Amino acid sequence: MLQISATVAIADDELVERFVRSSGPGGQNVNKVATAVELRFDIAQSPSLPEAVRERLLAKRDRRVTDAGVLVLNAQRFRTQDRNREDARDRLAAFIASGLHAPVPRIATRPSRAAKKRRLDDKRERSTIKRDRTRRNWD
Repeated sequence: MLQISATVAIADDELVERFVRSSGPGGQNVNKVATAVELRFDIAQSPSLPEAVRERLLAKRDRRVTDAGVLVLNAQRFRTQDRNREDARDRLAAFIASGLHAPVPRIATRPSRAAKKRRLDDKRERSTIKRDRTRRNWD
């Protein structure tokens, strides 16, 4: 059981883990031992996720989420299978936690009259400085 928050927990049977060989340097250990973890979690079909969280996670433009709504995480940062497995589960928990809270909608505001005046005064001042540079005689 992967506990995300007080209300959301993912059952272990919803997670599909596959152990593969890591890429990159490492000598004989890399060539012999399957230490990298490929963790798959079906966001679209998961009964553990509330509907609102599912929609937020699927709406994210994340390259790790397939068109079918499956999140695929590859973990190969560490040399042992257990640490990579733990790393993949931590990253899954962080991904799901990012979708738990709805973003606060932005309230459109307008600049005050004083702010507009300050902006235009600053522009005028910069303009005068630049204009004076061209009028100087540099001979």
